[in-house]
Amino acid sequence: MSETASISLGIAGRYAQAMFELAKEEKALKALESDADALGEALAVSPDLGAVIASPVIGREEQAAAIAAVAAKLGVSALTANTLALMAAKRRLFVLPQLVGDLKARIAAEKGEVTAEVTSAAPLSSEQSAKLAASLKAKVGKDVKLNTTVDESLIGGLIVKLGSTMIDTSVKARLAALQNVMKEVG
Repeated sequence: MSETASISLGIAGRYAQAMFELAKEEKALKALESDADALGEALAVSPDLGAVIASPVIGREEQAAAIAAVAAKLGVSALTANTLALMAAKRRLFVLPQLVGDLKARIAAEKGEVTAEVTSAAPLSSEQSAKLAASLKAKVGKDVKLNTTVDESLIGGLIVKLGSTMIDTSVKARLAALQNVMKEVG
């Protein structure tokens, strides 16, 4: 891990810990979870937002105004809005993606959940997602939240990452394994 990434994770972790503890004291973890999801979605769909928070050229005031407008539009809680304003004032908005990830992880741990990263060749139906979550829950003994993405290059099957475990049942991986076997033979 690069030194810059490590510093960013440290900064994000301190803000996330403070937000998490304050929300827990105020019994507002549900609102914090909703805010983290909304911010994560906003960052995912808006490359402009990512550019604004990461740009050293954009001044504090402009970043603060932009993030305040985003917070108002998303309807985030006062705790989140105040933290975003503080981060803008301290020029720390560049760690917002790491902050969102850290908050989601802390909230999931508090709720006894684990998150599985699932990549599929085609979008999963709600029934397929429910079955997958149930089978993973049986394996790990905790509620499993799925983060799903689609990668058509897999041709078929799934790649599931749960903690340090990865299960790759994709056709792409099987074809690659078959190709390696064929190279050994010939």
